[in-house]
Amino acid sequence: MDLGYSKRRVLVVGGSEGIGFAAAALMAGEGADVIIASRAESKLKSAAEAIRAEYGAAVAYVVCDVTKPDGGAILAKTVEETWGALDAVIAAVGGSIRSEFSALDDEAWIENYNFNVLSTVRTVRSLIPLLEKGDNPAIVTLSGAGAKMPYPHQSVSNVHKAGVIALTKTLSLELAASKIRVNCVAPGRTLTSLWTNRADTLAQERGSTREAVIEEFAKEIPLGRFGEPKDIAVMIVWLASPLAKYITGQTVGVDGGITRGLI
Repeated sequence: MDLGYSKRRVLVVGGSEGIGFAAAALMAGEGADVIIASRAESKLKSAAEAIRAEYGAAVAYVVCDVTKPDGGAILAKTVEETWGALDAVIAAVGGSIRSEFSALDDEAWIENYNFNVLSTVRTVRSLIPLLEKGDNPAIVTLSGAGAKMPYPHQSVSNVHKAGVIALTKTLSLELAASKIRVNCVAPGRTLTSLWTNRADTLAQERGSTREAVIEEFAKEIPLGRFGEPKDIAVMIVWLASPLAKYITGQTVGVDGGITRGLI
């Protein structure tokens, strides 16, 4: 199936590793022109080289920190100078803090809000004028399963990831007149550095191993395993493609069935 990515201009923010990297790689493999962005130049360079090695596709990159106020402007400047317009942006920056609610001070809440919500706000806000000039323009944001089925000890990310879903729905209504589609993907437990680092910490506390911790948490997932970044990326790629031209305002869970709710 041709997903319509040939020469499609795509920016993946948070594209140097994890889910963002997997999405960027798949899009490049489909023929898209891709720019990846993140804070770490060394990771960006490695990511671009890995995509070239696997798919033979050249990927550009820009060092940019969207947790900073000028992050959005840097993205917009890069896209304007490179293409003059944008067809799709993937806002894949985010994370979570595992802690009891009572241990979280104001600073922790504000820092994580900046990381999960404002990073997406800055990304999208800065790129709307360029998306308006794009072809079948699309925005895909990243939330999490905890936004719909909150986990204990993750109150910060549960709240902020729910905010990303609300932002996505709001933007889908506001930007519909400009024919910009806005959708969200809500991953479940996925084998990114966030989870492997968390598993290492828990393993050390328990005198166990990373593999044992992962296996324990996987038992709560109906499909019996953690997702791979590529499992999530395929949905991102679909939603950002021209084939999904009648889909907007939706949040799609890719979580192995862990979210039990009907809505």
